[in-house]
Amino acid sequence: MARIVNDVEAFRADRAWGALDLAEIDRVTVRLHWTDEPCKWHRNDGVEVFVVLDGTVDMHFREASNEKVVRLESRDMFIAFEGDEHVAHPVGETRILVIERKGSV
Repeated sequence: MARIVNDVEAFRADRAWGALDLAEIDRVTVRLHWTDEPCKWHRNDGVEVFVVLDGTVDMHFREASNEKVVRLESRDMFIAFEGDEHVAHPVGETRILVIERKGSV
């Protein structure tokens, strides 16, 4: 059965990085996250697609041991490949669509 998710901007979880599970496709999850706090530095065990749906996120990542930061606004995407070290820092409340391997950190 089809699923419609209306008013993404109104979604709010009961804790930072709380999520609404939307779909699972061949062991890949599609989740809507709400947060107003930074995540933690991590490396995924596969590709992670990170789409800012509402709000602003400063994405910190490391390239050749150098920390870089890029500001992501609504409709911007960040794609981390296996082993890429990164951490998201929201600027206020944000809603983020994350697509990644099920069980990934």
